[in-house]
Amino acid sequence: MRVILGDVPWSFLIEAVIRVTFLYVLLVVAMRLMGKRMGGQLSRNDTAAMVAMAAAVGVPMQAPDRGLMPPLCIAVIIVVGQRLIAAWTLRSKKFEQASQDDIAILLEDGCLQYSAMESSVLPKERLFAKLRSEGITHLGQVKRVYMEANGNFTILPQEPPQPGLTVLPNWDEEFLADQEKAPDTLACAHCGNVLPSKQASNQVCPHCQHQQWLPAVVG
Repeated sequence: MRVILGDVPWSFLIEAVIRVTFLYVLLVVAMRLMGKRMGGQLSRNDTAAMVAMAAAVGVPMQAPDRGLMPPLCIAVIIVVGQRLIAAWTLRSKKFEQASQDDIAILLEDGCLQYSAMESSVLPKERLFAKLRSEGITHLGQVKRVYMEANGNFTILPQEPPQPGLTVLPNWDEEFLADQEKAPDTLACAHCGNVLPSKQASNQVCPHCQHQQWLPAVVG
């Protein structure tokens, strides 16, 4: 019985129902007061608020010696804090950038921006995986890739597509062979910068200072 019920009397089961109901309603109300973003993609502040709320309500659900007033006070503090942060971000661009982060340009005109990727702690393969999931097979099809403050990607297509570095994995040799190659055009294997073959031959890439070139593709 101790394994099943623990060191509490049977009457605590009724109390547990009351506690869980109260804390569930508290969470729903708190999320409602913190705005619509809590029901969608979360920012860093939103995630921190939800983790704090979860930590506050977890113990009182199971511990009979813990009252319901502490999690209620914590919820009030978190809700008020979130609403103040939201108000300040509307008034101050600098505060918004400091608290929510800013948009980063990861790819510009088919060329990877490694400084932005490093500051965003984003590996190249993760970006390529995102592009492949959107049906993109080479960087020349992309005008811009933004990493939003909440971590989402926004991809703007290049119209018309230009020659670019393939984003297909190296082991998919059959698909790579099917891609149409741009005549007399090479793409930097590191950043995707495109140059004519004569200009790129035996030269370092002027954008990233690497010297590894691959045939640029157009389809």
